[in-house]
Amino acid sequence: MLEMIIVSSVQVMMVVGATLFCCAYSTWLERKVLGRLQHRLGPTYAGPYGLLQPMADGLKFMFKEDIVPDNVERTTYFLAPIVSFVPALLSFAVIPFSPGFELFGYKFTGVISDINIGILWIFAVTSLGVYGIILAGWSSGSKYSLLGGIRASAQMISYELGYGLSIIGVILIANTLSMTELVAKQASDSILFFENWYILQQPLGFLLYIVCAVAETNRAPFDLPEAESELVSGYMTEYSSMRFSTFFVGEYANMLAVSCVGATLFLGGWGGPAFLSFVPPVIWFVLKVFLFMFFYIWLRATFPRLRYDQLMRFGWLVLFPLALANTMITGLIVLW
Repeated sequence: MLEMIIVSSVQVMMVVGATLFCCAYSTWLERKVLGRLQHRLGPTYAGPYGLLQPMADGLKFMFKEDIVPDNVERTTYFLAPIVSFVPALLSFAVIPFSPGFELFGYKFTGVISDINIGILWIFAVTSLGVYGIILAGWSSGSKYSLLGGIRASAQMISYELGYGLSIIGVILIANTLSMTELVAKQASDSILFFENWYILQQPLGFLLYIVCAVAETNRAPFDLPEAESELVSGYMTEYSSMRFSTFFVGEYANMLAVSCVGATLFLGGWGGPAFLSFVPPVIWFVLKVFLFMFFYIWLRATFPRLRYDQLMRFGWLVLFPLALANTMITGLIVLW
């Protein structure tokens, strides 16, 4: 019993620590990649290649004055950033990072909790994040913040449907809701290690997943809830210091979460080619997640922001019918 508690505690701390580290350095990666794509350098002064920039930003937020407006609803105002960040962190509990490993004589599994409804857990907890955004907008006592929160809720509902339907095809083919079993079903010992990946069987579902995931995480070109040109800074207008940074980190945590889920569902998770079996499986998983994160940043540097009516029309009249059609066709093929 004691050994189980130790192993579980260490594993949770490792996953949480790795997630927070990746969130911090995702900001560095985004600034560097955007700088190169826009013919500038990005962070260069804080450490070699600007690698200490996330630490400098963290210290800056810690020591900045926390300004709280007079007319806020204080309890909700203080809790909203936590409600926005914690659900993103909880989704990592069911994501398999590797098949398992041994460290200091203790055996660790590659996932914190291998439940048989892992995908449902992810959808359940990530859907709660929008409450933090809505509560932040409402409790701030500002019409601009409120409009940003309302936009976030409408966008979440609109794209949640397409987001959920985009992976139904994978579930129908795999006949399981367990994340670990989904990785196992895509495993292959051949040289062409991607031949069993579900991206080849569900190319439309993969494209729909990516687009809906970008919209779900309020990233450009779907970042209407925090559109600076229209709503000052959206639902975060009245936030500063560490509370503002909590929203900021929560956004990157959500990006990492949907990237991990996409790598698990469509790209074989931690699976790698047989002739490179000496490479730790977690390295393959990290590389696949990195591809998703790079795509996020590339998209931001490429496309302009949509208008709100364009965003809603695209979600309901394009993505939702395509996702529904993909689900129906996949169901008919599996049944046949």
